[in-house]
Amino acid sequence: MDGQDTLLQVIKQLSETNSKQHEEITSLRMELQRLSAQIAWFTRQMFGRKSEKLGVFDPNQLALNFEGQQVDLIQQDVALEAAREVAESEIAQMPSRQENKTERKNRKLLENLPVVEIVLEPEGIDHEKYIRIGEEHTKTLEFEPGKLYVKDIIRPKYGLRSSTDVSTEKGKGVLIAPLPLLPLYKGLPGATLLSEILIRKCVYHVPFYRQIQQLKHLGVNLAESTLNGWFKPVCEILRPLYDKLKEIVIAADYLQVDETTLPVINKEKHMAAKEYLWMVRAVMKNMVFFHYDDGSRSGKVIGNLLKDFKGYLQSDGYQGYNVFQANGEVCLVGCLAHCRRRFSESLEENKTLAEYALGQIQLLYKIERNADDQKITHQDRALMRQRLSLPILDALEKWLEIKYKEVLPKSRMGEAISYMYSLMPRLKVYTRDGRLRIDNNGAENAIRPIALARKNFLFCGDNQAAEYTAIISSLLGCCKAADVNPRDWLIDTLNRLPYYTQPKSGKDLKELLPAYWAESNEI
Repeated sequence: MDGQDTLLQVIKQLSETNSKQHEEITSLRMELQRLSAQIAWFTRQMFGRKSEKLGVFDPNQLALNFEGQQVDLIQQDVALEAAREVAESEIAQMPSRQENKTERKNRKLLENLPVVEIVLEPEGIDHEKYIRIGEEHTKTLEFEPGKLYVKDIIRPKYGLRSSTDVSTEKGKGVLIAPLPLLPLYKGLPGATLLSEILIRKCVYHVPFYRQIQQLKHLGVNLAESTLNGWFKPVCEILRPLYDKLKEIVIAADYLQVDETTLPVINKEKHMAAKEYLWMVRAVMKNMVFFHYDDGSRSGKVIGNLLKDFKGYLQSDGYQGYNVFQANGEVCLVGCLAHCRRRFSESLEENKTLAEYALGQIQLLYKIERNADDQKITHQDRALMRQRLSLPILDALEKWLEIKYKEVLPKSRMGEAISYMYSLMPRLKVYTRDGRLRIDNNGAENAIRPIALARKNFLFCGDNQAAEYTAIISSLLGCCKAADVNPRDWLIDTLNRLPYYTQPKSGKDLKELLPAYWAESNEI
């Protein structure tokens, strides 16, 4: 009997050991799969293509089995699948956009440039024997470096010739023209130099120490503290215009929002801290501004900034934007590009599922391209989306629900499916209004200059410098959006702004914002 009990105990121990080893093997397999996917992702980042675009899919290919098993959505929802098939059939009949390269034409690079003529006469020519019968032109494009010069504003003084003469100017014995308001009160730099400093820093991303070297080659030796001393007051001059920009953007009823990192020096820790800039873009007005609030990425920041906003708010899946979920006057809109990116990153891990999801997303983008090509109205675009895009999204939502059970939750495919499925209610919102974009790419394009700037000036010296960066980047970002020459706009604005900010000036700062400035300066 004792031998039998011992045998049973041994069998129990072996079973427990076997069970533990099975769990360990399963865990190791999951970790191996995760690490393999991670290696594949890093390999693609290092050596693969970065584009998320896919080749044109054959509609028939999308009906192939997955891993030998027929994906039969009809059994789940007959009506849903039927609607998707009707939409996919109509999308397949849409003309594909032709991307054939057109024949290269003359770019007319020299058309609007000044011309300096140099005439070369033959050496020792006798004009009594030769007559001019024509000429040949050889044009080269030349460059003259920028020049620094001193503008001396001379104001002649006039006095009465005789003390007995009567003044015609309210008893004034001496007359002199009033001094024009300068960008910096009693400051040395003029509007052109200040504009050049700002443009080089925020458009061409040239740090101050490099600008000092360039100015030295032009004949002026400046200290970095001097440039910083000019940069701060000119940003303060532009602050009222920045505040007006924020007011106009937030008053719109359709905004795109995003956030990006901005390293800022923490003087207590003597290191650059990872902080954030918020970006808000009024899509229909094509205006953008950046907001800095002590570098915080908390949802409270964007909640306080847009506390008076009413309308559509489009963003990625960052949870900070959930502060608007309880706000009945704000409708959150998702970004399909972020979902596409996650499936694109999971191609190496699960090509079959990733290609199906990307193929369905590609159909949605094809609908948008077709609407763009036809230049249909917003109302007609919304109707097209309801007829074609919504069935695709409904069926894709059902597919995500089914396939999530077949993948590891922590795998890239599992995370991609979970991410898109959780945002599906927001992703469908764009089908209601033809003005809404299918993704948030416009916001990311507006942020790109900040990303380029980070690689050049590396960090901001303090919180105030980060705030000034937000001010200048906002106004110059609006120049880019309005296709306005930032140099021309800055020079004119810095010359006129002191008159607009005078007490009781009666002038509207809105006139100086790039979009409205461009309208008033059209020839």
